[in-house]
Amino acid sequence: MRPDILFPLFREITSVSGVGDKYAKLLRNLNIEKIVHLLWHLPYSFINRKLLPSLLSGKIGETGTFEVTTIEHVPPKFKSKPYRVLCQDQFENQLVLCFFKTFGNFLLKQLPPEEKRFISGKLEKFNNLFQINHPDFITSRLGDIPEVEPIYNLTAGISNKFIGNLIKNTLRQIPSFPEWLDAEFMKQQHFPSFSTALFAAHNPKSYADILPSSPARNRLAYDELLSNQLALAIVRQKIKKQNGRKVAGNGLLRKKVLDTLPFNLTNAQEKVLKEIFADQADESRMLRLLQGDVGSGKTIVALLAMLNAVECGHQAAIMAPTEILAKQHFESIAPICENIGIRAELLTGRTKGKKRTQILTDLIDGKIDILIGTHALFVEDVTFSDLAFVVIDEQHRFGVHQRLNLSNKGNLADILVMTATPIPRSLILTAFGDMEYSKIDQLPAGRKPVDTRVMPLTKIDEIISALQNKLAQGARAYWVCPLVEESEKIDLAAAEQRFEILQKTFGAKVGLIHGKMKEKQKDEIMEQFKSGKINLLVATTVIEVGVNVPEATIMIIEHAERFGLAQLHQLRGRVKRGNSAATCLLLYNYPTTQTAISRLQIMKETEDGFLIAEEDLKLRGGGEILGTKQSGFADFKLADMSVHQGLLLTACQDAKMIVTQDPELKSPRGEALRILLYLFERDDAVKTYLAG
Repeated sequence: MRPDILFPLFREITSVSGVGDKYAKLLRNLNIEKIVHLLWHLPYSFINRKLLPSLLSGKIGETGTFEVTTIEHVPPKFKSKPYRVLCQDQFENQLVLCFFKTFGNFLLKQLPPEEKRFISGKLEKFNNLFQINHPDFITSRLGDIPEVEPIYNLTAGISNKFIGNLIKNTLRQIPSFPEWLDAEFMKQQHFPSFSTALFAAHNPKSYADILPSSPARNRLAYDELLSNQLALAIVRQKIKKQNGRKVAGNGLLRKKVLDTLPFNLTNAQEKVLKEIFADQADESRMLRLLQGDVGSGKTIVALLAMLNAVECGHQAAIMAPTEILAKQHFESIAPICENIGIRAELLTGRTKGKKRTQILTDLIDGKIDILIGTHALFVEDVTFSDLAFVVIDEQHRFGVHQRLNLSNKGNLADILVMTATPIPRSLILTAFGDMEYSKIDQLPAGRKPVDTRVMPLTKIDEIISALQNKLAQGARAYWVCPLVEESEKIDLAAAEQRFEILQKTFGAKVGLIHGKMKEKQKDEIMEQFKSGKINLLVATTVIEVGVNVPEATIMIIEHAERFGLAQLHQLRGRVKRGNSAATCLLLYNYPTTQTAISRLQIMKETEDGFLIAEEDLKLRGGGEILGTKQSGFADFKLADMSVHQGLLLTACQDAKMIVTQDPELKSPRGEALRILLYLFERDDAVKTYLAG
């Protein structure tokens, strides 16, 4: 249950005076649904409204606050003209106040002649006179004007004054929380208390106060990161408590596979396999993330780990995010399995009728050793005889519970999650902190670097001409069209238009593949591309183009400035499947941003996916690394991963220490930390923990 102390903060936003359904709907656009969400809506700037001695002290184009005396009201002769009020400061410098909308005698009451008033607004000059249009404040009391006014992100229909007042009232209601941080640590970090930090963050006095590195914002970021890491540590502890089972095969099947491979495993693959085999042999349950660049050989590692389970008489499963990738896994794994006398099968949403029934029957009878599939493996009627090992490929889009869902089909099956998406170490902690971590940081011998070039779209005719020569020599190429997030229709239209243009040059040798096609159509086009019947494939990024076509050595990405670094790196990886030299052309359009130019330059300079991931984090921030909200990465409101990585690592260590020393969270600090978990809405971890 949520602690009583938090109840006032978790009331719906409509419980606040002046916030009806209309305003509540608008505030939802700012992710504000409960009172507590106002606290996390930090200002991004501020306006200095301190009183200036005279109009001459103000800066044109900036906000200023002045004491003036009203001299004269000048109503407009025509409705289209402004109502003007002439004033002067104590040194008789003149100021014109302009109002484009007036109501009756309102301005005469606000600015009575011969009386002093404090005015605050943007100072401008017109016809050599100081001028303020529609002042933000007109008052007889200087205290009514905030010396420093925080500026918040807004949405249509919500004013800065409105949200500022809501936040001010909420800050007054913050209860007195017990301290959940260690006193010595707070002293070392120069952290204020939680409530002091919140007040300071919402009341900046200087530019330094709005920086993510300010003491107040550092403190709040650490609280949020600690709640994240503690939640994951609790889940990890629960998983560790679950007895797995020892899986240690005799190595015979693995030896047969290794003897028939036309290549040797890299040192990195050997190292990762040792870590996985050690996990499988341990009594506690395995939950490990395997990260490896495109083409680094994750699939063979996954197969050898699955065979370890099969050697013990158990079953294994591998789940891929799309039918194309599931089929690709099956095509590479099934022949190897058949060669060593074990059975692998493919199960997707398209497996129907008698074939599906037979697979399900054989699966429960233990006649299938390895099952490869898509989300279809989650379906209730899919029952294993003895599932001991689960591989989930590219499933960073899923959270902890979904990852455990498939493994629960087995008797506490071990789980290996694989990803080729380069993810910075700090983001791995925030999304996969409940997992052990392995990295294949070495490519197989003989792989040549990709020649990456950045070119303007204006050179497209030259590119098509050069491509014609390459394809005539037997090359195969991808042409990826831009992702237009706002509209899949526009995205599709761009691809179809490019396809039609290229068809004029390449005729029947060019194919088109996109997300709106039926699976059967996609498969047919991919088969034609693999076989060489078509040698140029136009594709959108709506589908996963991570198919294994070693003969494809050219990747052209149109409007590359619209893609994130991780996505560009993934796409480029599609032409690194074989040992032939490959080329990647990044086509950009004018005008483009400095960030986009920096991204393209990084792509040109390096192929190191992990370095690219770190650079992407600096350029775009953690929330956008994988481009979609479905990424499963923690959506931080206060922490900024491009600034607070050091704090994240500390929070990770702190969380590990907490669950080791106080597993029940029963100590005074433990009780306070329960409040922290609920405050940042990590109650799922608390519920998981309390449910035992």
